[in-house]
Amino acid sequence: MELEQFENSLGIVFRDKSLLTRALTHRSYLNENPSLPYLDNERLEFLGDAILDFVAAEFLYQRYPEMSEGDLTSLRAALVKGETLARFSSDIGLPQYLLMSHGEESARGRERAPLLAGAFEALIGALYLDQGLEAARGLILRLLTNEAERVHHQRLDRDAKSMLQELSQGKLQVTPQYRLVETRGPDHAKEFTIQVIIKDKVYGQGIGRNKQTAEQEAARVALEALQAEISKEDHAALIALKGQVE
Repeated sequence: MELEQFENSLGIVFRDKSLLTRALTHRSYLNENPSLPYLDNERLEFLGDAILDFVAAEFLYQRYPEMSEGDLTSLRAALVKGETLARFSSDIGLPQYLLMSHGEESARGRERAPLLAGAFEALIGALYLDQGLEAARGLILRLLTNEAERVHHQRLDRDAKSMLQELSQGKLQVTPQYRLVETRGPDHAKEFTIQVIIKDKVYGQGIGRNKQTAEQEAARVALEALQAEISKEDHAALIALKGQVE
Protein backbone atom coordinates (compact mmCIF):
# COMPACT_ATOMS: atom_id res chain seq x y z
CA MET A 1 0.00 0.00 0.00
CA GLU A 2 2.80 2.46 0.82
CA LEU A 3 4.38 1.88 -2.59
CA GLU A 4 1.03 2.66 -4.22
CA GLN A 5 0.75 5.86 -2.21
CA PHE A 6 4.19 6.95 -3.33
CA GLU A 7 3.42 6.07 -6.96
CA ASN A 8 0.18 8.07 -6.77
CA SER A 9 1.94 11.13 -5.37
CA LEU A 10 4.66 10.75 -7.98
CA GLY A 11 2.24 10.19 -10.84
CA ILE A 12 4.29 7.19 -12.00
CA VAL A 13 3.36 3.52 -11.78
CA PHE A 14 6.25 1.07 -11.85
CA ARG A 15 5.86 -2.11 -13.85
CA ASP A 16 8.45 -3.86 -11.70
CA LYS A 17 7.65 -3.01 -8.08
CA SER A 18 10.86 -4.66 -6.89
CA LEU A 19 12.86 -1.92 -8.61
CA LEU A 20 10.98 0.75 -6.68
CA THR A 21 11.40 -1.16 -3.41
CA ARG A 22 15.12 -1.47 -4.07
CA ALA A 23 15.44 2.25 -4.80
CA LEU A 24 13.88 2.98 -1.41
CA THR A 25 16.03 0.50 0.55
CA HIS A 26 19.00 1.96 2.42
CA ARG A 27 21.82 -0.45 3.21
CA SER A 28 21.22 -0.06 6.97
CA TYR A 29 17.81 -1.69 6.61
CA LEU A 30 19.36 -4.88 5.25
CA ASN A 31 22.05 -4.86 7.93
CA GLU A 32 19.25 -4.92 10.48
CA ASN A 33 17.12 -7.40 8.51
CA PRO A 34 19.58 -9.76 6.80
CA SER A 35 16.95 -12.44 6.12
CA LEU A 36 14.92 -10.21 3.80
CA PRO A 37 15.23 -10.94 0.05
CA TYR A 38 15.99 -7.30 -0.75
CA LEU A 39 18.90 -5.49 -2.35
CA ASP A 40 19.99 -2.03 -1.25
CA ASN A 41 19.86 0.99 -3.53
CA GLU A 42 23.57 1.68 -4.00
CA ARG A 43 23.92 0.19 -7.50
CA LEU A 44 20.81 2.04 -8.62
CA GLU A 45 22.30 5.18 -7.10
CA PHE A 46 25.38 4.74 -9.29
CA LEU A 47 23.22 4.41 -12.39
CA GLY A 48 20.94 7.31 -11.50
CA ASP A 49 23.90 9.60 -10.89
CA ALA A 50 25.10 9.06 -14.48
CA ILE A 51 21.62 9.62 -15.91
CA LEU A 52 21.16 12.84 -13.93
CA ASP A 53 24.48 14.18 -15.20
CA PHE A 54 23.53 13.40 -18.79
CA VAL A 55 19.99 14.80 -18.66
CA ALA A 56 21.14 17.95 -16.85
CA ALA A 57 23.93 18.51 -19.39
CA GLU A 58 21.57 18.00 -22.33
CA PHE A 59 18.95 20.31 -20.82
CA LEU A 60 21.42 23.12 -20.09
CA TYR A 61 23.06 22.81 -23.51
CA GLN A 62 19.69 23.38 -25.19
CA ARG A 63 18.31 25.94 -22.74
CA TYR A 64 21.37 28.24 -22.74
CA PRO A 65 22.86 28.14 -26.27
CA GLU A 66 25.19 31.11 -25.65
CA MET A 67 26.59 29.88 -22.33
CA SER A 68 30.26 28.90 -22.24
CA GLU A 69 31.45 25.39 -21.41
CA GLY A 70 32.81 26.55 -18.06
CA ASP A 71 29.55 28.22 -17.04
CA LEU A 72 27.55 25.19 -18.17
CA THR A 73 29.75 22.97 -16.04
CA SER A 74 29.30 25.17 -12.97
CA LEU A 75 25.55 25.36 -13.44
CA ARG A 76 25.25 21.60 -13.89
CA ALA A 77 27.30 21.01 -10.74
CA ALA A 78 24.93 23.26 -8.78
CA LEU A 79 21.90 21.37 -10.11
CA VAL A 80 23.10 17.83 -9.37
CA LYS A 81 24.91 18.46 -6.08
CA GLY A 82 23.75 16.55 -3.01
CA GLU A 83 21.94 19.43 -1.36
CA THR A 84 19.80 20.05 -4.46
CA LEU A 85 19.00 16.37 -4.98
CA ALA A 86 18.05 16.03 -1.31
CA ARG A 87 15.59 18.89 -1.76
CA PHE A 88 14.16 17.20 -4.87
CA SER A 89 13.76 14.06 -2.77
CA SER A 90 11.78 15.97 -0.16
CA ASP A 91 9.72 17.76 -2.82
CA ILE A 92 8.35 14.45 -4.10
CA GLY A 93 7.76 13.06 -0.60
CA LEU A 94 10.37 10.33 -0.90
CA PRO A 95 11.87 10.45 2.64
CA GLN A 96 8.80 9.03 4.38
CA TYR A 97 8.89 5.90 2.20
CA LEU A 98 12.56 5.05 2.74
CA LEU A 99 13.41 1.74 4.37
CA MET A 100 16.19 2.22 6.91
CA SER A 101 17.35 0.77 10.21
CA HIS A 102 16.08 1.97 13.58
CA GLY A 103 19.56 3.31 14.28
CA GLU A 104 19.62 5.33 11.07
CA GLU A 105 16.12 6.57 11.81
CA SER A 106 17.18 7.65 15.30
CA ALA A 107 20.13 9.49 13.76
CA ARG A 108 17.60 11.53 11.70
CA GLY A 109 18.44 9.65 8.54
CA ARG A 110 15.30 10.91 6.83
CA GLU A 111 16.74 14.42 7.05
CA ARG A 112 20.34 13.71 6.06
CA ALA A 113 21.12 15.27 2.69
CA PRO A 114 23.58 12.60 1.43
CA LEU A 115 21.13 9.79 2.19
CA LEU A 116 18.23 11.60 0.50
CA ALA A 117 20.34 12.55 -2.50
CA GLY A 118 21.42 8.95 -2.93
CA ALA A 119 17.83 7.74 -2.71
CA PHE A 120 16.76 10.23 -5.37
CA GLU A 121 19.54 9.04 -7.67
CA ALA A 122 18.47 5.44 -7.02
CA LEU A 123 14.88 6.33 -7.91
CA ILE A 124 16.04 7.79 -11.22
CA GLY A 125 18.07 4.65 -11.91
CA ALA A 126 15.10 2.42 -11.09
CA LEU A 127 12.76 4.43 -13.31
CA TYR A 128 15.24 4.22 -16.18
CA LEU A 129 15.43 0.43 -15.89
CA ASP A 130 11.66 0.13 -15.56
CA GLN A 131 10.47 2.52 -18.27
CA GLY A 132 13.45 3.88 -20.17
CA LEU A 133 15.26 7.17 -20.60
CA GLU A 134 12.24 9.29 -21.54
CA ALA A 135 10.44 8.46 -18.30
CA ALA A 136 13.55 9.23 -16.27
CA ARG A 137 14.10 12.46 -18.20
CA GLY A 138 10.50 13.50 -17.58
CA LEU A 139 10.82 13.19 -13.81
CA ILE A 140 14.20 14.92 -13.76
CA LEU A 141 13.06 17.87 -15.86
CA ARG A 142 9.90 18.24 -13.82
CA LEU A 143 12.15 19.22 -10.92
CA LEU A 144 15.19 20.58 -12.71
CA THR A 145 13.66 23.25 -14.97
CA ASN A 146 12.61 25.79 -12.34
CA GLU A 147 15.68 25.07 -10.24
CA ALA A 148 17.95 25.84 -13.20
CA GLU A 149 16.30 29.23 -13.69
CA ARG A 150 16.57 30.04 -9.98
CA VAL A 151 20.24 29.05 -9.76
CA HIS A 152 21.13 30.85 -12.98
CA HIS A 153 19.42 34.14 -12.14
CA GLN A 154 20.66 34.25 -8.55
CA ARG A 155 24.17 33.11 -9.57
CA LEU A 156 24.00 30.33 -6.99
CA ASP A 157 26.32 28.25 -9.16
CA ARG A 158 29.32 30.38 -8.19
CA ASP A 159 31.99 28.57 -6.21
CA ALA A 160 31.13 29.03 -2.52
CA LYS A 161 34.68 28.44 -1.25
CA SER A 162 36.11 31.11 -3.54
CA MET A 163 33.41 33.59 -2.59
CA LEU A 164 33.91 32.93 1.13
CA GLN A 165 37.68 33.31 0.86
CA GLU A 166 37.29 36.58 -1.03
CA LEU A 167 34.88 38.00 1.54
CA SER A 168 36.83 36.75 4.58
CA GLN A 169 40.17 38.04 3.35
CA GLY A 170 38.68 41.34 2.23
CA LYS A 171 36.73 42.08 5.42
CA LEU A 172 38.65 40.19 8.11
CA GLN A 173 42.09 39.68 6.56
CA VAL A 174 41.80 35.99 7.44
CA THR A 175 41.74 32.88 5.23
CA PRO A 176 39.02 30.34 6.16
CA GLN A 177 40.22 26.97 7.45
CA TYR A 178 38.43 23.66 6.86
CA ARG A 179 38.37 20.92 9.49
CA LEU A 180 37.22 17.32 9.04
CA VAL A 181 34.87 16.56 11.94
CA GLU A 182 33.50 13.11 11.13
CA THR A 183 33.73 10.33 8.56
CA ARG A 184 31.02 7.69 8.54
CA GLY A 185 29.92 4.79 6.37
CA PRO A 186 31.77 2.01 4.51
CA ASP A 187 34.65 2.74 2.15
CA HIS A 188 32.45 2.67 -0.96
CA ALA A 189 29.82 5.03 0.48
CA LYS A 190 31.50 7.36 2.96
CA GLU A 191 30.01 10.60 4.20
CA PHE A 192 32.23 13.44 5.36
CA THR A 193 31.33 16.21 7.81
CA ILE A 194 33.49 19.32 7.56
CA GLN A 195 33.45 22.63 9.42
CA VAL A 196 34.78 25.95 8.17
CA ILE A 197 36.53 28.09 10.78
CA ILE A 198 37.31 31.81 10.65
CA LYS A 199 39.19 33.41 13.53
CA ASP A 200 38.64 30.35 15.76
CA LYS A 201 34.87 30.51 15.20
CA VAL A 202 32.85 27.84 13.37
CA TYR A 203 30.84 29.64 10.70
CA GLY A 204 29.43 26.64 8.86
CA GLN A 205 29.22 22.87 8.60
CA GLY A 206 28.61 20.67 5.58
CA ILE A 207 28.07 16.99 4.81
CA GLY A 208 28.96 15.35 1.50
CA ARG A 209 29.90 12.10 -0.14
CA ASN A 210 33.40 13.46 -0.68
CA LYS A 211 35.47 16.10 1.08
CA GLN A 212 35.16 18.61 -1.76
CA THR A 213 31.35 18.53 -1.67
CA ALA A 214 31.30 18.79 2.13
CA GLU A 215 33.67 21.77 2.01
CA GLN A 216 31.49 23.54 -0.56
CA GLU A 217 28.39 23.01 1.56
CA ALA A 218 30.19 24.23 4.69
CA ALA A 219 31.43 27.27 2.75
CA ARG A 220 27.91 28.05 1.51
CA VAL A 221 26.55 28.03 5.08
CA ALA A 222 29.51 30.07 6.33
CA LEU A 223 29.13 32.59 3.52
CA GLU A 224 25.53 33.29 4.51
CA ALA A 225 26.51 33.62 8.18
CA LEU A 226 29.46 35.92 7.47
CA GLN A 227 27.42 38.10 5.10
CA ALA A 228 24.72 38.49 7.75
CA GLU A 229 27.32 39.32 10.42
CA ILE A 230 29.04 41.93 8.26
CA SER A 231 25.73 43.45 7.24
CA LYS A 232 24.72 43.77 10.90
CA GLU A 233 28.05 45.38 11.80
CA ASP A 234 27.84 47.80 8.88
CA HIS A 235 24.30 48.74 9.90
CA ALA A 236 25.38 49.37 13.49
CA ALA A 237 28.31 51.48 12.33
CA LEU A 238 26.00 53.54 10.12
CA ILE A 239 23.62 54.22 13.00
CA ALA A 240 26.53 55.24 15.22
CA LEU A 241 27.82 57.58 12.53
CA LYS A 242 24.41 59.20 12.10
CA GLY A 243 24.24 59.70 15.87
CA GLN A 244 27.59 61.53 15.86
CA VAL A 245 26.50 63.75 12.97
CA GLU A 246 23.25 64.67 14.65
